[in-house]
Amino acid sequence: MADLSVNIGELQMKNPVMTASGTFGYGEEFADFIDIARIGGIIVKGTTLHKREGNPYPRMAETPAGMLNAVGLQNKGIDYFVEHIYPRIKDIETNMIVNVSGSAIEDYVKTAEVINALDKIPAIELNISCPNVKQGGMAFGVTAKGAEEVVKAVRAVYKKTLIVKLSPNVTDITEIARAAENGGADSVSLINTLLGMAIDAERKRPVLSTITGGMSGAAVKPIALRMVWQVAKAVKIPVIGLGGIMNWKDAVEFMLAGASAIQIGTANFIDPTVTIKVVEGINDYLDRHGYKSVKEIIGALEV
Repeated sequence: MADLSVNIGELQMKNPVMTASGTFGYGEEFADFIDIARIGGIIVKGTTLHKREGNPYPRMAETPAGMLNAVGLQNKGIDYFVEHIYPRIKDIETNMIVNVSGSAIEDYVKTAEVINALDKIPAIELNISCPNVKQGGMAFGVTAKGAEEVVKAVRAVYKKTLIVKLSPNVTDITEIARAAENGGADSVSLINTLLGMAIDAERKRPVLSTITGGMSGAAVKPIALRMVWQVAKAVKIPVIGLGGIMNWKDAVEFMLAGASAIQIGTANFIDPTVTIKVVEGINDYLDRHGYKSVKEIIGALEV
């Protein structure tokens, strides 16, 4: 068996397979299907400073080779997480990582400060695809200035591994990635969902209550793969790849493109055991090709 361990900053992972926020709950929900401790890292659903009800229904729609969602970061807020969720997940024997969202820089900072004090949470993933209410709803992550500003503010209070999740809805993702790196990010994860929409032709109405939503699933993989390849060449920090990873082969492709680790999202809804299958598939690939360590294939694409 090959050595599957990887490092993301100071975060040590037993293998490069992680779950994408919003697709795996708090991890416990999948414990009936798999040994969740076998996953390299579990990124729990988006957490905000205050309770959020999320968007009105309908907020999910199936699309060819993918899905749209407009859940709207529904969660009970960071205080509820600390009091009720954290005690239940803190002893799961893998990296439990919190995805942090906000609509103002102060929200991100306050939430990160609270999580910084939780011993068993070794990292956060900053979702900068959120609309900045003080900038007319424009997402933090669509400008280099906005991205660097929020990352720098969080870095000042958060002392553990800081992963920044990048939006693909930009003109040049390498510019945003470098801004996150300049702000103090230990790693960047990409891509978040692509902006899309669905229409009910008979009703002449949008399918989603919010009209547009985030597209994920197999259909976005070529775009995500291209962006990961570009960003891996543009920054010195580790890149975590996600977007349309449905099996071990997809995961290996992302790592060849330069990803040090990967996240599985939509595929969890189709097959709740997919994460373990991907871990085993990567190991089989390494054995077949004579690699002793998964690190040997990171960025090994020959162009």
